[in-house]
Amino acid sequence: MLELRGIRKSFGRIEVLHGVDLHVRAGEVHALLGENGAGKSTLMKIVSGIIQPSSGTILVDGQERSFPTYDDAIRAGIGIVFQEFSLIPYLTAVENMFLAREIRNGLGLLDRRAMRERARQILKRLEVDIPLDIPIARLSVAEQQFVEIAKALSLNARILVLDEPTATLTPTETAHLFKVMRELRAAGVAIVFISHHLDEIFEICDRITVLRDGEYVGDRDVGQVDTDGLVEMMVGRRIENSFPPKPAPDPQAPMVLEVTELQLRRGGPVSAFHLRAGEILGFAGLVGSGRTETVLSMLGEHGAARCRLRIDGVETRLRDAADGLVRGIGLLPESRKEQGLITPFSILQNVSLNNYRKYAQAHWFIDFRKERDCTRTAMQQVRVKAPGPHARVDTLSGGNQQKVVIARWLNHDMRVLIFDEPTRGIDVGAKAEIYQLMRDFTAQGYAIIMISSELPEVIGMSDRVCVFRQGGIVATVEGGAITSERIMTEATTGKVDHVA
Repeated sequence: MLELRGIRKSFGRIEVLHGVDLHVRAGEVHALLGENGAGKSTLMKIVSGIIQPSSGTILVDGQERSFPTYDDAIRAGIGIVFQEFSLIPYLTAVENMFLAREIRNGLGLLDRRAMRERARQILKRLEVDIPLDIPIARLSVAEQQFVEIAKALSLNARILVLDEPTATLTPTETAHLFKVMRELRAAGVAIVFISHHLDEIFEICDRITVLRDGEYVGDRDVGQVDTDGLVEMMVGRRIENSFPPKPAPDPQAPMVLEVTELQLRRGGPVSAFHLRAGEILGFAGLVGSGRTETVLSMLGEHGAARCRLRIDGVETRLRDAADGLVRGIGLLPESRKEQGLITPFSILQNVSLNNYRKYAQAHWFIDFRKERDCTRTAMQQVRVKAPGPHARVDTLSGGNQQKVVIARWLNHDMRVLIFDEPTRGIDVGAKAEIYQLMRDFTAQGYAIIMISSELPEVIGMSDRVCVFRQGGIVATVEGGAITSERIMTEATTGKVDHVA
């Protein structure tokens, strides 16, 4: 149904796609894999008419086509669901689905009843119940994701591109999405599926095409390759074990943080935990179990019924995250683009944020040489791959953007680092680098809290794990007890004590 031959794309003098091929059949889910920066999203933007190829051929149903605009691709039956949502937050689901192609009656007026009925039919096909009369901003992330898919289907798309559609979905929501994808496949729709979760590839996909550094590496039927083989195709080397070895626990390591009482809401569970220098404490649990809220409450950024904590043995109350910075606690938020970075700014500007006092010269002026040297040192520490400190952050891959956030907190001389979903949207090669960095930090005496929805990550990286359920910690496990069975049992059936 879709064939790409020798697609090349250059931005100025830099060629980012070097003669890429892709063949997608009707009625199949075709995975497009590669590290961040491999060219996957650029290739799909070419398919959908958002950018133009420098050379190469696009064929749909065997006929050579060109798509000067996004609308031209839509008319050819190509729909795309971007990794970053393209919905307008203050419009409703119906208004978003029919934006710029509204159904009108004989008088040229909007036929809201017809649009609503069409939207209802599409959502019924997806087997999702989404409120149609409230702004998109009030829907959950999963509901917004299904609105994006419904919008693509409303275009009568026969070729559907899904770019990281499960990145923000729970396992239950992901399972429902896969059910919908199987039904679309049975109806003859060709689906291009981009994901960094290799277990999802083996669960839902029929064939796989791999890109590396803008080049076509090869394609395989799913049954012809295993995880190790895919990783080697993607990164050009074998990664025997993504997780560095865990050091032996040191019970004499100084206690840097103790939360003695934390209650998110009155009548809810009361949590307590501690963190020693040189260890990684994992926070595990289902989405909505209170992991991120607990950290934000500890930092004073989220209202809590009560919160008592000690830093280096001293009773402390943090008013906000800025107060936490002064006390040596840095947060790498779940959404790095929205909360952790100013992406149009340079690496240097992002690393210097909140810390210009460090470069103060004669009270009023900035020592730019010192700022540049500190930024370069921080970039080297976390191995940021970029032309230099003045490169814009929005030109970097997801893994390198995450490293820029880490570099900022190292530049702040933090002692406690809180990683919230540290590898979300990051490829397997960059994940291994982030994991090694985390272990390097703890070897230097840093303490880390890691919030993660990925069980292999929790098990492979944590020295101890706090398991959350219904807003509180129900168990803390360590050593050989850190298993998927134990964590999931506690997360789904653990018991907590409620207090008045």
